[in-house]
This record gives sequence, structure tokens and C-alpha cells, in this order.
Amino acid sequence: QLQASGGGLVQPGGSLKLSCVADGFTLDYYAIGWFRQAPGKEREEVSCIRESDDYINYADSVKGRFVISSDSARKMVSLQMNSLKPEDTAVYYCTAEHYYCSGVPNYWGQGTQVTVSS
Repeated sequence: QLQASGGGLVQPGGSLKLSCVADGFTLDYYAIGWFRQAPGKEREEVSCIRESDDYINYADSVKGRFVISSDSARKMVSLQMNSLKPEDTAVYYCTAEHYYCSGVPNYWGQGTQVTVSS
């Protein structure tokens, strides 16, 4: 089960931290990612982390602003989002893939809404 939390309303330039509890997933064997979908737009992979070899990737649109991290003991993956922009507004989903950050998740959690607006 993938439980995402931490969404909310924030002003442009602000920060939010999303958390995903990957209950039932061993982070050595699964890559955990974050996707987002804004109204009228295609779903976009934001970031992915593979703890087994410390592999991390980010979408170009969030590089330098978002930081993904994992805590295997707590089975938690976090996404620290800084310098938020209105275009970051979307529903954010936590996902899990077998081993690789391939961009095609095997499992999806429920979404959490992030709204960036003044």
C-alpha cells in the first residue's frame, strides 16, 4: 500500500514536503517515484529513487527545486518541494516499480493535491 500525504495550498516561492509510506514494499527491491497530473495535462514523472544503488532522477522541470529522499527503516520516501511555482499545481501520486525507475510504475497510491497560488 502506498500512502501519500503532505499536499496543500502554498504561495508561489513556498515549500511543501510530500511523504509516501510504502507499506508492504521493501525499498531494496522497489523504486519509489512521484508522478503528477494537472488538469488538462498529461501525467508527468517528477522524480524516482532506487535505494539499492542510490539512483535518483528528476524531471527537468523540477531539477534544483525538488529533492527526493528515502528512509528504508520507516519505508518512507519524501519529496521536498522548494521554490514552488503555479505550474507545479497538480495531484501528486506515489508509485512503486520493480527494481527500476523505468517510468512505468507497477503500483500507484492515492493522490495528494498540491496547489500553488497567491
